[in-house]
Amino acid sequence: MSNERMSLVQLFEMFPNDATAEEWFVKVRWPDGVCCAYCNGTNIQDGTKHKTMPYWCNDCKKWFSPKTNSVMHSSRMGYQKWAIAIYMMMSHPKGISSIQLHKAIGVTQKTAWYMMHRIRKAYNKASEPFSGEVEVDETYVGGLEKNKHSKNRKRQGRGVAGKLIVIGMKERSSKKVKAAVIPETKSPVVHKFVVDNTTPGALVYTDEHKAYNNLPRKRQFVKHGEKQYADGDNHIQGIESFWQFIKRGHKGIYHSFSEKHLHRYVDEYTGRFNAREMAHEEHMAEIVRGGSGKRLSYKDLIS
Repeated sequence: MSNERMSLVQLFEMFPNDATAEEWFVKVRWPDGVCCAYCNGTNIQDGTKHKTMPYWCNDCKKWFSPKTNSVMHSSRMGYQKWAIAIYMMMSHPKGISSIQLHKAIGVTQKTAWYMMHRIRKAYNKASEPFSGEVEVDETYVGGLEKNKHSKNRKRQGRGVAGKLIVIGMKERSSKKVKAAVIPETKSPVVHKFVVDNTTPGALVYTDEHKAYNNLPRKRQFVKHGEKQYADGDNHIQGIESFWQFIKRGHKGIYHSFSEKHLHRYVDEYTGRFNAREMAHEEHMAEIVRGGSGKRLSYKDLIS
């Protein structure tokens, strides 16, 4: 594929059936030749007569397939449907609902919901600490307390009670972001996120929130409370634009994020934002590679 967007016509030309889709998953997961999904051994027997496992590892004596030991582990869904699901999730900037996916690929809404959370897990991967100029900010996600049933309200009145907290950062040079759900905005929590994800020489831009005081990084901040939003290079407008990226999906597609699964949605939006300039096929391949070695059972998902 070129670096242009992949159309639906191109998608179905690329994946006309399960066989061609399976070949693509094999090529992406093992570009240098098939190796064992369990032990990474290369002493592999190909073309076995097993109904669902085309490979046998002569080292660890196990059957496996391109789905094995990945986010697709034990899935009965065909490779074509997995490819379409990945395409749909990565190509919609605001995201898609499980209702939309279940109608598109002909599975139950429950199955679509499970598939989407597995794909979100593929977006969760470690990366190098940010360096240079880095913007850091936190946001609150959730509905207004006044709109909730009285028994679900954290407290009456205005403010951020009952909302979930997400902290994030954007590296100006790469335009990449990192984000995570945090339990509170106190200094130990905020400092740990910043220190874990930046190099010692990074210059960190924040607002005037007291939690950033004494941050063990060089720091500049803007005073939002005094209506100061930018002073030359001193601003956090880049990471604030990412919050809008998440909130458009929250309000327009999902309408609510549960506390239990919020981190998965944050991984999805972070991963899709960081891959926004990739060719569609490469973005899909990144998801497949990111899902290798990551299993998510339905029991673990709902427990």
